[in-house]
Amino acid sequence: MHSLKVLILEDHPFQLMALHQMLNANGVFDVLTADSVEVACQTLSRRGRVDIAICDLQMEGADGLALIRHLAESELAQALVILSGAESSVIDSVGALARQLGLNVLGCVQKPANSIVLHQLLRRYLEQDRSELQTAGPPQYPELLSLTAAELVQSQDQWVVHYQPKVCFDGKLVGVEALVRWQHPTLGVLSPAQFFPLIERADLFDTLSWHVLDQALAFSAQFQLRAGKALPVAVNIAPQLLLRHDFHDQVKVALERHAVAASALTLEIVETAGSTLNHQQLEGLLHLRILGCQLSIDDFGMGVSNVQRLLELPFSELKLPSEFVRGMAHDGRKAAVVAGALIMARRMSLNVVVEGVETADDLLAIKDLGRPVMQGYFIARPMPGGELLEWIRTRVGAGFKQLASA
Repeated sequence: MHSLKVLILEDHPFQLMALHQMLNANGVFDVLTADSVEVACQTLSRRGRVDIAICDLQMEGADGLALIRHLAESELAQALVILSGAESSVIDSVGALARQLGLNVLGCVQKPANSIVLHQLLRRYLEQDRSELQTAGPPQYPELLSLTAAELVQSQDQWVVHYQPKVCFDGKLVGVEALVRWQHPTLGVLSPAQFFPLIERADLFDTLSWHVLDQALAFSAQFQLRAGKALPVAVNIAPQLLLRHDFHDQVKVALERHAVAASALTLEIVETAGSTLNHQQLEGLLHLRILGCQLSIDDFGMGVSNVQRLLELPFSELKLPSEFVRGMAHDGRKAAVVAGALIMARRMSLNVVVEGVETADDLLAIKDLGRPVMQGYFIARPMPGGELLEWIRTRVGAGFKQLASA
């Protein structure tokens, strides 16, 4: 970890020294320190961007929120750790705000910190896919900024689909989520955050959604030829697609073209404000459910009216986002929220998928709450289809069967 550059904002001399020593013990020697927000901002301006900013909240003068706002506006930190003696509910709320501002929050920790927790946070940073650390903003590449809508459409063959496994506690693969990447010939693999602003500007989300759906169904059909049954795939659907009167007809045509059973397709719908469907769109979704497709409400609990939407629309699944799961093993409030969602889902006969399972502690905490289907980096990262087939052949269940039976 010697190559990491870390900034500490801490006005208590002893705690500042302890953090500095713990970083050194973890192999981090490029450490910047500040005892006020003003000094922290000056240091960043002088020394440049850091990998991780460790931010206290309660300080003389401007509090830690001022630095968090500055980091979000200046993009001078790749990731953030919130470390404070404030109440856990306050720390978590600050973490939620930081994520809304586009920051990559590694953890929200109450003082005093210890070397083990700090090591885990540093390791989490190193294990993250660096492409995922880019926040959803304008692309950093002039080559992309100059592309027209027509040129973007012509690049469709470079829009590739990666697949993230979803598994049960016994290691059984129950399906995958299809996630788009741009395999650019000169820039390499680009994450959605790096090119979605272009897609939005060119009004091509519909085109992208249909492309991913087609590729996912083609892969499911390929898997069917190898294994004798289709691989269940989940595809994110742009909300505006649901407003098309022929949406369900086009999905049916795609299923028939690839000879994939409707039951193998889950459409994941993200809750958005102002996305109320009229009776025609509701009828279309019902047609798909009658056909056998599954319907998932993505990022459950993050939208404006998720519970109401569960009652209004024919969902068969809800997905709990990583914001609820991350650190749940050490946060009783998060555990209570997840437990409540699981109880509600069981009573409504809904399947549950828990996203963001990143550590063994997360997995064990989920086990105690009912063993729902899981996905996350602790299980597997998103990967191309060929790598997924090899992963299935050699590694399903590996690494956490023993934990699941503990």
